[in-house]
Amino acid sequence: MWMTPKRSKMEIDESRAFRAEWTQRYLVVEPPEGEGALCLVCRRLVAATGELDVKQHYEAEHEYYERYVTEDERAALVERLRRGDFPEAAPLTPEQRIARAGLGLARLLALKGCGWGEGDFVHRCMAVMLRDVLPDHVGIMDGIDLSPETTRQRVLDIHQNLRSQLFNRAKDFKAYSLALDDQAFVAYENYLLVFVRGVGHDLEVHEELLTIINLTHHFSVGALMAAILEALQTAGLSLQRMVGLTTTHTLRMIGENSGLVSYMREKAVSPNCWNVIHYSGFLHLELLSSYDVDVNQIINAVSEWIVLIKTRGVRRPEFQALLTESESEHGERVNGRCLNNWLRKGKTLKLIFSLRKEIETFLVSIGATTVHFTDKEWLCDFGFLVDIMDHLREISELLRVSKVFAAAAFDHICAFEVKLNLLQRQVEEKNLTHFASLSQVVDELKENLQEDEKVLDLERYRAVICRLQKEFERHFKDLKFIKKDLELFANPFSFKPEYAPISVRVELTKLQASANLWEEYRTKDLGQFYAGLPAESYPIIKGVACKVASLFDSSKICEKAFSYLTRNQHTLSQPLTDEHLHALFRIATTEIEPRWDDLVRGRNESHP
Repeated sequence: MWMTPKRSKMEIDESRAFRAEWTQRYLVVEPPEGEGALCLVCRRLVAATGELDVKQHYEAEHEYYERYVTEDERAALVERLRRGDFPEAAPLTPEQRIARAGLGLARLLALKGCGWGEGDFVHRCMAVMLRDVLPDHVGIMDGIDLSPETTRQRVLDIHQNLRSQLFNRAKDFKAYSLALDDQAFVAYENYLLVFVRGVGHDLEVHEELLTIINLTHHFSVGALMAAILEALQTAGLSLQRMVGLTTTHTLRMIGENSGLVSYMREKAVSPNCWNVIHYSGFLHLELLSSYDVDVNQIINAVSEWIVLIKTRGVRRPEFQALLTESESEHGERVNGRCLNNWLRKGKTLKLIFSLRKEIETFLVSIGATTVHFTDKEWLCDFGFLVDIMDHLREISELLRVSKVFAAAAFDHICAFEVKLNLLQRQVEEKNLTHFASLSQVVDELKENLQEDEKVLDLERYRAVICRLQKEFERHFKDLKFIKKDLELFANPFSFKPEYAPISVRVELTKLQASANLWEEYRTKDLGQFYAGLPAESYPIIKGVACKVASLFDSSKICEKAFSYLTRNQHTLSQPLTDEHLHALFRIATTEIEPRWDDLVRGRNESHP
């Protein structure tokens, strides 16, 4: 969850080790083999990578035992469970067990993006299997209703349960940030996905979908702002606790005078909070940056090639890797807009570039135009685009890695800006060392051109790189304003107090003088270190820690939603209410486990 201080490989990663306090808190013990956590109630091994895994298992499966509140009651409960003496919880009735099975199947159907009617097909498959394997139990299927209407309602019930859990956690957020993504639904009626990243008193980070807003019904920025404020109010989140905004770099989001970010920052101004930190480069970095560097409409031409390959070259062996990659991304059938987005990925372009000779041969065989293959400027632009998008792919992949803390992401961004400076200098010096595809095209062209004939104009590419540099500087300038806060938080023992803000110098000096705290910092990850820092002794540092921790450190949750959309585009393009669409995307992106017992017993909390 956090960026960890450097340590030797021989040191134990304590964030993955079993902790004794989990026994009373979550009713688990350390298993004999020493890996994970063994549940005392159901005797299942939780393959824990951290406390969150154990907590989710407990809350989802054994929340009944929350009625044992005091320390003495919990200790006595643990002893009874160790002896195998289980306090009686009201067992599920046969009807409730059937309902739980139906809920689990509805969730799986939602995760796979299946239509409501596919539940009936699953029902028939299971009946056939039971008839042949367990004929005595085939009658069980008679009680499981997977009709479209029931499946639709169960998905809504699961959504409501997850939403209630999120709102309960949100009440304890000390600070939070929002991510606003208006580019996920590029192929359909437009929606805005609103994600929240919040931090509680224990500095545990939660990233979840807050709401989905239909932009057709909320066209103006004022209406959009009102919808977001309503969602925040429903979740119990005040603007005074908002620390950061992560957005796409569309005009709707970052327009200078009428963008949503300007409105949000005005509303969030408070004497008790930071100015809201905004950065617009995290979301769909590869996709949106490709429009700045595609100098000759390369993507449009390549898109036409792929359509021909998918319709007339599907059996050709040389294209199987490309077709497999395409189908894994967005299924067998795909609309033009989703295809365009897939082609704007560096990995995809690189694969197509490596097949350009085979594609030219294929186009000739079906009588399609091959004019681009005789246009030297277009070929050079193609090679340059492949190289630049490959560099963007590298930084984009780094920014998809979650649970590393925003300082690590900021380091990646700074490193990429240095890389862009290097690329610009190399282009000015006519050095194509880091432009492998462009260099390959140039070498091929030189074989067929006169000695004095000019092959390419590098000035065009220098201008593109310069434009990309300015865009990066604009998108992440707010992070540079808090650079000292990020560095101080990531490395509090090596940060010089005289360079720290005046308000924190006394606490920082005291912290750096503590040998015990240094040992904790050295052996624990940052989350554990700051969670254990006494708030009464270090209130300012702990407050800053919560705010910095709440900043989005990756685009992972947005990419998860985008991937779910592209994989299931045909299902999601069917008539769906906004509520059902919201339910599907919450189930697809959440890390919260539904509370099944509450669902089957009808104890789901209601929220507006």
